[in-house]
Amino acid sequence: MPSDRVALYLQDAHPIREGMKLAQFAEKHGFEAVWQAESRLVRDAIVPMAAYAAVTERIKVGSGVINNWTRNIGLLAATFLTLDDLAPDRIICGIGAWWDPLAKNVGIQRRKPLLAMRETVEVLRRLLAMENVTFHGEFHHVDGIELDVVHGRREPRNVPIMIGATGMKMMELAGEIADGVVLNYCVPPEYNDPAMEHLRIGAERAGRDFDEIDRPQLVVCSVHQDKAAALDGARALLTQYLAQQPHIAKASGVSDDVVKQIQNILGWPATKEQIREAMKFVPDDLVRRITASGTPEEVKAKVREYIAHGCTCPILYPLGDPYLMIEVFSEGYSET
Repeated sequence: MPSDRVALYLQDAHPIREGMKLAQFAEKHGFEAVWQAESRLVRDAIVPMAAYAAVTERIKVGSGVINNWTRNIGLLAATFLTLDDLAPDRIICGIGAWWDPLAKNVGIQRRKPLLAMRETVEVLRRLLAMENVTFHGEFHHVDGIELDVVHGRREPRNVPIMIGATGMKMMELAGEIADGVVLNYCVPPEYNDPAMEHLRIGAERAGRDFDEIDRPQLVVCSVHQDKAAALDGARALLTQYLAQQPHIAKASGVSDDVVKQIQNILGWPATKEQIREAMKFVPDDLVRRITASGTPEEVKAKVREYIAHGCTCPILYPLGDPYLMIEVFSEGYSET
């Protein structure tokens, strides 16, 4: 069993039934949570979360992260009530502000993202506390609604709400109102330093103890005994994300020139051929700086850097053999 906190991150690289097996394997090896992505227009988070919860007994299951724009607040609360019915006290709601151009391309205007997130968290938390809620804000309007459970548990639900924050103003909001923050990936460990400062500002604003705010972090993890193979495994992912998610590119410190070179090649959605062509613009030193890629010893060392900069639980996104990665981290990552 791990001597350190560690979690698994799944996107759409594996069939859902394979993800179910991975969740079971991670649970067997002492991982504390499995998180399901929902970012590109590919895989909804809720269905896989239910699948993972149904075939496990102890591991927590989190959304990493859904957005606060596309689900009505009543439906959002009912969804997490339902997941909690399936796996009581094991569900985590990770929620973020989404990103452009994807949001814009599907008709979402992400105006006042901080206010929208504040309203979402407040109403969602009150509904999951089984309150009768009337709320009239700028983004949410509800009149006397509640989760009107007739058959089943009526007690308040223990579903932590974690904000997926990248920008520093959203980081402050997370420190102020959320149970924790899901820190982004494809960033260098030192990105966390100002993030911790702004989390602390938000916590102090609300009179909260900073140390009570959980800070799990997504970390791309490409592990292979062949270092070159490990780096190439991460390079393809970085190529796609740096072109399509500008907020990650900005946070990673990648130059605009590199991003533009990649964007000039990649379409939307990017083809495998375009990604392979653009990979040449992502050098080894960048891969090593913003991912945990290399031999087992090297990836553990890189994860320790994120921990040293404020991460409380790495959420490892496996590139390559996910079973190998789980085994590598099954004994923890602290230096002995």
